[in-house]
Amino acid sequence: MLIRLLLSFLALSLSSGAWAAHDHSDWDTLLKRNVVVTGGGTSSKVNYARFQADRAKLKTYLKSTSSVSQSTFNRWSKNDQLAFLINAYNAWTVELILTKYPDLKSIKDLGSIIRSPWKQKFIPLFGKTVSLDHIEHTLIRGSGRYNEPRIHFAVNCASIGCPALRNSAYRGNALPAQLNAATKDFLRDRSRNRFKNGKLEVSNIFKWYRGDFEKGWRGAKNLNQFLAIYANALGLTKGEQASLRSGKTGISFLSYDWRLNGT
Repeated sequence: MLIRLLLSFLALSLSSGAWAAHDHSDWDTLLKRNVVVTGGGTSSKVNYARFQADRAKLKTYLKSTSSVSQSTFNRWSKNDQLAFLINAYNAWTVELILTKYPDLKSIKDLGSIIRSPWKQKFIPLFGKTVSLDHIEHTLIRGSGRYNEPRIHFAVNCASIGCPALRNSAYRGNALPAQLNAATKDFLRDRSRNRFKNGKLEVSNIFKWYRGDFEKGWRGAKNLNQFLAIYANALGLTKGEQASLRSGKTGISFLSYDWRLNGT
């Protein structure tokens, strides 16, 4: 009887896939080799020329993400799922840049009048060919699984205005801490987020995805309340923090720099 119970427990553990989180070590190695952290961690630059030299290893990692089945993905924890999707998005973005590098100044150069680069279907994932937009807006934001606004500081659009591409892979067992650090680092960048003349001037990310920051994550029902959670990273005094939490602080949005985040 005991043996049957143990075998049943083992079968349940195997079917849950809890032990089978995706291996991101190749992507981690590529990031450590090819991403230069700048501004004390608030930004980064990508060495696309060296990524080009490492393209075979990048393609090996991309192939590994494409080999994951939907059923396998569904068995992972939410943190492992989210880490996988963030890493896949970032790695495929680098691959997209490399298709034309060095003959481009912005990721937008890869689009056209009728289709943005983010809508191009070139990514084999879960048995379909999908776009970067599909990963971000359907699988991450639109799935209803995560309610995690901080993904906007993790997915990278290969642009100077975008939050830094970190020089290490996201991992499910470290994801909350990694997302927290990415958020703080981005908000510490005074070129993109600052308190000036009695109001906050913040990245356009907060305008484009405002609704994501107002869905109740950690009790934040509006953008002021979300930013107040990270008031220290914004460099606010206690009085300025109180004003922000109460909704008295005005918020405006800075223009976005779409130039390539290369070295």
